[in-house]
Amino acid sequence: MAKVLVVDDEPNIVLSLEFLMQQAGFEVDTAEDGEGALAKVDQSPPDLILLDISLPGISGFDVLEQLRQDARHARLPIIMLTAHGREVEREKGLALGADDYVTKPFSTQALVQKVKTLLAEGT
Repeated sequence: MAKVLVVDDEPNIVLSLEFLMQQAGFEVDTAEDGEGALAKVDQSPPDLILLDISLPGISGFDVLEQLRQDARHARLPIIMLTAHGREVEREKGLALGADDYVTKPFSTQALVQKVKTLLAEGT
């Protein structure tokens, strides 16, 4: 069973994404900030990360950058989540190595499909 790490500082979003991913058949772990996300990836690497850009402490962009610089996690699929649909943020995320980018509110079906597609590409 593939494991998805959900990283967001909004408890309602974490709960809904956790439920959504479990319903889609994934094991789910969660983190509420960048430091927690990096620690969880080190302890027990997930198969994919749903990563919010706006986090307390270190941002989602910083988490993405740190993971991409680590050879062990350079190919880890990461989907960035943001409440801001600004093109500049999207371009920055993709330039730093994000695999995809989703603007909140998002279609739950489309998100599950993106997760399944990225996981299938990695196998």
